[in-house]
Amino acid sequence: MGRYVFKLPDIGEGTAEAELVTWHVAIGDRVKEEQPLADVMTDKATMEIPAPVSGTVIELAGVPGEMLAVGSDLIVFEVDGSGNADTSAAVATVQHAAAKPATQGTAPAATERRKAPDERAPATMSGQYVVKLPDIGEGTVEAELVAWYVKVGDTIKEEQHFADVMTEKATVELPSPAAGQVLSLTGVPGSIIAVGSELMVLEVARTGDIGPVATHPAAEARAPQPSGAKPAAVPAKAPPAPAPSPAGAGNSQAGSSKPGFATRTPGEKPVASPAVRRRAWELGVKLQFVGGSGPGGRVRQDDLDQYVASGGAMTMGSWGGPARARKDGVEEVKVIGLRRRIAEKMQEAKRRIPHFSYIEEVDVTALEDLRAHLNASKNKEQPRLTLLPFLMGAMVRSLARFPQINARFDDDAGVVRRHEGVHMGIATQTPTGLVVTVVRHAEALDIWDAATEVARLATAAREGKATRDELSGSTITITSLGTLGGVATTPVINHPEVAIVGVNKMSERPMVRDGQIVIRKMMNLSSSFDHRVVDGVDAAEFVQHVRGFLEQPVTLFMDLK
Repeated sequence: MGRYVFKLPDIGEGTAEAELVTWHVAIGDRVKEEQPLADVMTDKATMEIPAPVSGTVIELAGVPGEMLAVGSDLIVFEVDGSGNADTSAAVATVQHAAAKPATQGTAPAATERRKAPDERAPATMSGQYVVKLPDIGEGTVEAELVAWYVKVGDTIKEEQHFADVMTEKATVELPSPAAGQVLSLTGVPGSIIAVGSELMVLEVARTGDIGPVATHPAAEARAPQPSGAKPAAVPAKAPPAPAPSPAGAGNSQAGSSKPGFATRTPGEKPVASPAVRRRAWELGVKLQFVGGSGPGGRVRQDDLDQYVASGGAMTMGSWGGPARARKDGVEEVKVIGLRRRIAEKMQEAKRRIPHFSYIEEVDVTALEDLRAHLNASKNKEQPRLTLLPFLMGAMVRSLARFPQINARFDDDAGVVRRHEGVHMGIATQTPTGLVVTVVRHAEALDIWDAATEVARLATAAREGKATRDELSGSTITITSLGTLGGVATTPVINHPEVAIVGVNKMSERPMVRDGQIVIRKMMNLSSSFDHRVVDGVDAAEFVQHVRGFLEQPVTLFMDLK
């Protein structure tokens, strides 16, 4: 028997220390290789540390909340064989160096095993290929890492989509330039990565781009492998915070073999792999209540399947219905990717622009009758008309009289640029957040062309296929929540534009017409303007002009001077 000292590995991105969040093992526990040992937190993310070897835990260093330096002792195992307690600290650390990010020139496990004089197994040759963040164009010098679609140990094909990055313009899919096995990944979602910096390292069949590396089979059998390891450089994706067990839950079927009845003490974190946590999050299942059949109560995929199949379990309250439990959990959601871009844009717009809003009701009864008639008589090739193409037409006609509203204000230079062409921004909700697609030269489109282009851009945005040109350069924006539009809103201007027009929901209301109460289809327009550029009277006249076209839709098709 020997002692194996495992030290806190290099977690990457210049991290010199990390906070110990929780232990998943205790002294005396028998653990298996790759079993989660602990969670540690850097200023970037919480990471799960897997065991580098199988053995019995005999020492734990630190308590939750303590700061640990990279390279300091974390845990000591009693293992079969000689262990590593008699070797140098450097060798002990390298023993689990597969958890390090892709900043090394050679495979760490192979390097360490070449130092062992008693290893005489023949070496095989492999190459490493360093994938760097490519130049995405338009002068971009950095991008935000949004998501990984591979993990260490995966075998990927050439051109396989392995990550998403985001610039100020759009989200871009990155294809792999080579086929091979993923050795390491650099960065966590939310990290800002410079163009040309290292992103991923592949082990390839050829010599690669940083030279061949000799790897001993004996070392592969003993050292942690990229194909099976979950390195500390790739953080475990945190699930929603588990809710504490309800008071009195101990009287429920806590001892039942059904996973739906599993309970844990308040604050106790379920042990599960990142893949299981991710799937549980997607299913809306709290692992707090899923029983674990793996070592140390680890929740496996089979446990999750069984829990979902059983429908879980509910305790009964005194009134015969499900017991109501107090919920004290708090979920922390990191603001990254498109959500962070939206936050930055909104904050910038509200900080820079002195907004004022103008809300007016519009009688769209005649417009709705015309729209219904056109949809009933259109050709199969023509798109179904919504309100938007008519509103776009009314705005284009009105902007010809109010050019100061079809403008972009460069407040740093103190210049307002009035545009002859109307590039209509359409706020579009996508699965990842709100984006603004741009219908270019709306003044040159009829209602059918405008409807076709709006539908095309909305589909491209929701599928993540919109180009940078289709997501930038608008001169005025329309925002609409459809039937969820409410009575009135105060939309935020899409900086550096100077106006935005919001569409509220349409409803039938009793109105007075010629002394009679009649039912009309009414809709409010809620618009916001930049008071540095647009005066209140100009904004009001512009909206009234738009209103006139919508209430008398035939004028949209007349050549008015």
